[in-house]
Amino acid sequence: AVRAGRVGSGLRVLDASWYPPKERNARQEFKERHIPGASFFDIEECRDKSSPYDFMLPSESHFADYVGRLGVSNNTHVVVYDGDEVGTFYAPRAWWMFRAFGHKEVSVLNGGFKNWVKEGHPVTAEVSQPTPAVFKARLNRALVKTFEEMVQNVSSIKFQVVDSRPEGRFRGTELDQGNGGLESGHIPGAVNIPFHSFLSETGHEKSIEEIQEIFRAKKVDLSKPLTATCRKGVTACQIALAAFLCGKQDVAVYDGSWSEWFHRAPPHYKVSEVK
Repeated sequence: AVRAGRVGSGLRVLDASWYPPKERNARQEFKERHIPGASFFDIEECRDKSSPYDFMLPSESHFADYVGRLGVSNNTHVVVYDGDEVGTFYAPRAWWMFRAFGHKEVSVLNGGFKNWVKEGHPVTAEVSQPTPAVFKARLNRALVKTFEEMVQNVSSIKFQVVDSRPEGRFRGTELDQGNGGLESGHIPGAVNIPFHSFLSETGHEKSIEEIQEIFRAKKVDLSKPLTATCRKGVTACQIALAAFLCGKQDVAVYDGSWSEWFHRAPPHYKVSEVK
């Protein structure tokens, strides 16, 4: 996480906000006000559009081309933020995407845009045109898990699985409100840590000590392999970020998450308390 500072030439700030279309319009809000010098990172554009699942990782060339147009080269320090009310929601997904494509110099703005505004930092409606840059992307497969690897892990248990969805959806007691006809439930053997757990009431990341305690309480061992999952691969990235702050840099994300699992896994691989 980063504190507010001067936006230099070696730094690119990206607004990675996304909201349900009926609630808020991220692109419109960006046009009205954003951090000076920031560009809009559109998660709807920077994804695999051929996939039946939302927000799946794009190809290396698609990602490289997209972030290059935003003025990001392999030497750029990227800072991502979003304008969600909780403080940080979609920004960790963009942070993880950069890391998955081999970019290490990437940070999340602690507290998000909400706190940036609250603390009185400058905002602007002026949209800057970044100078296009060349970005070379190389997918780090260790940070991404596929459906097949997740299925295999149910019996082999090679890595721990943490699910960041709300407890009711994880347990199967609460309906999934989203579209796509998903029923609630979880992957066998997964542990539930709702992503909100890692955020303070103000929307900042909790302290490293508090984060470590949350993992310990759920018997998640940060010294062993760990994969994060959620509904569509977004809030799972909050698990990866929280572990990263504790020094664990190799948390993988199951990109398809429950959206894919629900549609593809055999019935006995979908655990629910409601039958």
